[in-house]
Amino acid sequence: MDLQMNGKTALITGSSRGIGRGIALALAKAGCTVALTGRDSAALDKVAAEVVAAGGTAHVCVADLLREGAAGELAQAVERACGRLDILVNNAGAVRRGDFFKTPEQEWHDGFGLKFFAHVWLSRALWPLLKQNGGSVVFISGLGARIPVADYMIGAAVIGASLAFMKALADVGKRDGVQVLTVNPGSVQTDRFAHRLAVVMKSTGLDEAAAKERHRRDLDITRFGTPDDIAGLVCFAVSPHGRWLHGTAIDMDGGQVDPLRMTRYEEPPR
Repeated sequence: MDLQMNGKTALITGSSRGIGRGIALALAKAGCTVALTGRDSAALDKVAAEVVAAGGTAHVCVADLLREGAAGELAQAVERACGRLDILVNNAGAVRRGDFFKTPEQEWHDGFGLKFFAHVWLSRALWPLLKQNGGSVVFISGLGARIPVADYMIGAAVIGASLAFMKALADVGKRDGVQVLTVNPGSVQTDRFAHRLAVVMKSTGLDEAAAKERHRRDLDITRFGTPDDIAGLVCFAVSPHGRWLHGTAIDMDGGQVDPLRMTRYEEPPR
């Protein structure tokens, strides 16, 4: 399928690794110029080199979105580097698990600061460019608000807020011609997944393959996802073929969330 993306420009936050990297590479291969951002300049340069090796164009904009004013500065840097913006992928931020009564207040502040407020301010700062080009805003959130569990309380709260913000922003998008939606990935094989799998291996004594299969059965999913799975959905959604997707949250999780029963998933042993 020709995604008809040549000449478009995309900013992907948290694009130095994992899902963000996968989305950046996929959009670049589809014909987009990509702006990469995150806190690790060396990792971003590596992704930029991968984009160039695949025949694409990349701009690196190092930014710590937890810092006050960083979102506005990043928006200005992207406008200077690219001159336009068609796609904003709000992906940055990873929220830690932990005991509610032992979690430091700072982790709550950082969770909302990076995975909610930074995306709010960045969406607002870049909205004029997106409106000018009939662009798209995609939030990469998660299942936490759909199936909240005690040790992922910050994530559930942050994602819940993000989903509500997305719906409200989509209402503005209908007026201004900007597409807005959310993708909720399930268990995707990234560095964080490797860490969780190591916890299962340590607690059960199973080897990697057996621990992975046990975890898959606990989650009751068809298989674990890859960054390419999420990237493929994002590329389709923001292409002309997917523009009717608006104001919606798409779960891509191998069947982890039962939309009728809202099944809770089992946490791996600790």
